Amino acid sequence: MTTTAVPSAATPAAATKLPSAWSLGRHRASIEIKQFFRLREQVVFTFSFPIVFLFLFASIFRDDMANTGATASQYYVASMIASGIMATSFQSLGVSIAIERDEKVLRRLRGTPMPPVAYFLGKMWLVLVTGTMETALLLLFGTTVFDVDLPSDAMGWLTFGWIFLLGLTGCGLLGIAISSLPKSGRAATSVVVLPYLVLQFISGVYILIDTVPGWMLNIGALFPLKWMCQGLRGVFLPDSAAALEQAGSWEFGRIALVLSAWCIGGLVLCLLTFRWKSARDG
Repeated sequence: MTTTAVPSAATPAAATKLPSAWSLGRHRASIEIKQFFRLREQVVFTFSFPIVFLFLFASIFRDDMANTGATASQYYVASMIASGIMATSFQSLGVSIAIERDEKVLRRLRGTPMPPVAYFLGKMWLVLVTGTMETALLLLFGTTVFDVDLPSDAMGWLTFGWIFLLGLTGCGLLGIAISSLPKSGRAATSVVVLPYLVLQFISGVYILIDTVPGWMLNIGALFPLKWMCQGLRGVFLPDSAAALEQAGSWEFGRIALVLSAWCIGGLVLCLLTFRWKSARDG
């Protein structure tokens, strides 16, 4: 007579395998995306703001740019895409995470078995989705309303792709880092929006790059927005327009180095500064 061993719940074979941080990050991303789209006012403002500014600037400044063959609409499509990338990453994360910390959402999440990296993966997935949607809307609006020409070759789209991804990642990490600066969720908007607004003026978003004082451009060059604007101008504007740049060229190699450095530097800043609790919680 033979007996059959019954597996015990305590045996390793029957043990439940915990999901990976990557899997939990994707699950967290679905929650973040659903929460974002449930706030209709936030959705409308996020996606309409750069389109409204593109319409205003491209309509007001309709002349060709200094005999370079470039139009104002081409210039401002590039500028508003760069600005939109920073808005959906740096500004969005800087404000929302500060509010979540103030409302003790982060503290509760930290007390769950979810690994911390899953939370940040969820935020970066949210940034990727919203940044992609906003960029697509700007491209659609620019091509249909102002007849902006899109890149005609694979190299142009490849350049567009790595600028988008590096810029989004660097600005997203910088937004996570700056979220620890406001002392309360109520103060987050003022603390985060002010530097973002200033950078738009000194990085060639609202003002044509050849009219911005050199010392302002030098300050703007310390941050990723100026380099995203310059790289995207290189994608959408003709090569002759590079003469308007501070260096007289698009400097794609330097753009890649600076944006990559911001990805690394932003990660270091996150590790050094991020807090799960507000200062008054100890």
